[in-house]
Amino acid sequence: MIGVLVVDDQHLMREGLVALLGMCADIEVVGEAADGNAAVEFVAEHGPDVVLMDLRMPVLGGAEATRQILARRSGTAVLVLTTYADDESISEALGAGARGYLTKDAGRDEIAAAVRSAAAGHATFDRTVSDRLLAAFSGAASQESSGKPVGLTGREAEVLGLIADGLSNADIAAHLVIGETTVKTHINNLFAKIGVRTRAEAVRYAFRIGITGS
Repeated sequence: MIGVLVVDDQHLMREGLVALLGMCADIEVVGEAADGNAAVEFVAEHGPDVVLMDLRMPVLGGAEATRQILARRSGTAVLVLTTYADDESISEALGAGARGYLTKDAGRDEIAAAVRSAAAGHATFDRTVSDRLLAAFSGAASQESSGKPVGLTGREAEVLGLIADGLSNADIAAHLVIGETTVKTHINNLFAKIGVRTRAEAVRYAFRIGITGS
């Protein structure tokens, strides 16, 4: 079971999310919080797998709460679910270490799938957020004339782009017709080259230099 903490200052929204996630056989809501401070304290005590985090809340906002949560317990994944999809909000959340970012326009299946993806260590962004990231960061860093980031092989750049598109290791292996062990090797190599440790950081890097697999 994937243990989820639901964080939102609106009681009605929390109730809806709890009900929604309660319909999933593999997801269990283990707690609720109405502000970032309460979320930080809950995670420190109970260590849920995923925190479904709103951004704009009283006492302590979602971005700073995310930063504090991950500083104390890096094994917990934070998935942002918010009304806001402006560049500043997205940048703050990802900079704090959020593993995914959805807007509240997301449907039930999309939210559930994103929770599962975050728990598995994958980054998830809805289309609106992906489009804004691409618009904000495309071409921001220099690239080789071949179109791949400096220092990466062509296959490593391809794998990075597929990670940015939200594909799992198994999906990447199927797409490239290679083994999952080979995919893991490429990921380990490219992570070392670009100086990141998580898929979320790799996604931010990929969007910053304007590379995706599609």
